[in-house]
Amino acid sequence: MIQKWQKEILKFLPVKSQFILSGNVYDFYPFVEKRKNENGEIIETNVVLNLESNIASLLEQEENYDFTVSYVPQYGFRLIKGNIEKAKEISGINLSKEQFSNQRAGHIPRNEITPDFEIIEKLTNSREVHCATIIYFASRLFNLELNDLQHFLYRLFKLSLEASPLAFTERNETYSKYNTIFIVLENNNDLPHWYTMSNPKVKTIFIPKPDNEVRKFIIEARLKKDLSNYEEETRKEILNTFVDQTANLYGNEILSIIQIAKKENVELPHIADAIRMYKIGVTENPWEKLNKEKIFNAEKTLEKRVIGQTKAVKQAANIVRRAFYNLSGAQFSKFTQRPKGVLFLAGPTGVGKTELAKAIAELIFGSETAYIRFDMSEFAHEHSDQRLVGAPPGYVGYDVGGELTNAIKQQPFSVILFDEIEKAHPKIMDIFLQILDDRRLTSGRGETVYFSEAIIIFTSNLGIYEMSGGQKIQRVSPEMKYEDIQRNILEAIEDHFKYKLGRPEILNRIGNNIVVFDFIRKDVAEKIFNKMLNNVIEKLHMDKKIELKIEDTVTEKIKELCIQDLSMGGRGIGNKLEEVFINPLSLLMLELEAKQGDTILVTSLTSDGISWRLEGTK
Repeated sequence: MIQKWQKEILKFLPVKSQFILSGNVYDFYPFVEKRKNENGEIIETNVVLNLESNIASLLEQEENYDFTVSYVPQYGFRLIKGNIEKAKEISGINLSKEQFSNQRAGHIPRNEITPDFEIIEKLTNSREVHCATIIYFASRLFNLELNDLQHFLYRLFKLSLEASPLAFTERNETYSKYNTIFIVLENNNDLPHWYTMSNPKVKTIFIPKPDNEVRKFIIEARLKKDLSNYEEETRKEILNTFVDQTANLYGNEILSIIQIAKKENVELPHIADAIRMYKIGVTENPWEKLNKEKIFNAEKTLEKRVIGQTKAVKQAANIVRRAFYNLSGAQFSKFTQRPKGVLFLAGPTGVGKTELAKAIAELIFGSETAYIRFDMSEFAHEHSDQRLVGAPPGYVGYDVGGELTNAIKQQPFSVILFDEIEKAHPKIMDIFLQILDDRRLTSGRGETVYFSEAIIIFTSNLGIYEMSGGQKIQRVSPEMKYEDIQRNILEAIEDHFKYKLGRPEILNRIGNNIVVFDFIRKDVAEKIFNKMLNNVIEKLHMDKKIELKIEDTVTEKIKELCIQDLSMGGRGIGNKLEEVFINPLSLLMLELEAKQGDTILVTSLTSDGISWRLEGTK
């Protein structure tokens, strides 16, 4: 196959003396080598070549160039392909295929490049051969302290206009071709604009990242022998999977994946595992180590930490089970690489939204340390998106990277919580959209990180309050039925994303994974209190080996005090428990000089109207 950029080179060779190549210039590209066998038949072989070799092979095979040399500033010249004797004769230096050669090395200052131009000029103006010069890593010229850089560029510019083509006759037709110069840049603007402006002898060509067809060519070229071991249907399935899951990757990355697969003994039908290893950077997959029985009973596990939120727990369990079998988004594509799961948790404060995220992390990855939280109230300013993905090149903090991209790079298997999403600046919605749609982000440093192994959780307090006449009015209250609370909150969420932000696509990507939490009601509050009190008793026994016993009447008194105000949810219960019990308990143990092995019995709880005090026996 001949790619579009290769066709452009061939098309404009007769009329352009120089080509500026930019974009994906450090990759590997398809090429079809044509050779005659002993019978004179043309044999085609699909190969993958770097840019220098690809251009040199293209010019030799399609246009009969005698040779192609590569020039790298401060290193010199090297023969890429063709007649080495002719190349030595025309250039006047001892060219080699193995290493760079420059006779001036050692007695010409390293910060001068004008003598190199004289060799380029000889090659370009030669009437004896048809050749090409590739100026590689040209973008690096502008990062070097070269005394004569402008002089070099000016002479190169002048040469582009004054170079004359050579006449060739083939099949009784005469046509012209230049001894061409190719200037390889990372970005078009790495070259001064005056160089290309109104210059009729320079052609600018952009080389794109490999598309589906190119990726398929590279894969088949490198795996031809391995693929032949499988039936036709299996081969197609392997290719489809490989091509689809390497979207937006470079050709050299595809070659790296093939190397990983061979090193790790990954069979081609399981090539997706090698792709995951390459993208994520690890070989072990925690998802594959999960106990099926544990996943089957996910609700029971989650309910131990999140009390009274049955609907939220059920939805979370469904997502975990889908993620276990990698079925998230499978209805849209069997090659889906979306995040393992997405949840949007809405409702009053202190009802268990954050606790559910921690519980999911512990269920799947065995520890809360796999839970990463971002408080979106800290990302309310216009440029705060740079904190997540990193500052662009040239700005302060560029080398540090982004908080989010760094976190997912270090911990790809994780639960990521974006807390109070409504407080984030609208620009950050673009980042969320990328994560949900493309499951990847590119940091300011150009590093791509993937979210395909993570569970994404958003939380929100939307719908709890609304502003009216400058006053904050509560839209929902514990006195309302859950159905009414759910309806009001969902309406507020829809209004916020569709009309205030104008970003309905965010809701569309989240789908039916919005879960509304209920207020903490009295029966649930009692369960939460009992759990918290037991935590205190167990913690004291575990850390200090002190056994704490509380008489029933005291427990009921503490409970009554802790659950009388449920406006702050579970956190409010915990805060009150700390005030009326944990603080005086700590003082009591100091007074009693409690030590390991002691038992403390709490017999009463009294108050002087300001603070509570414990009385106990040892």
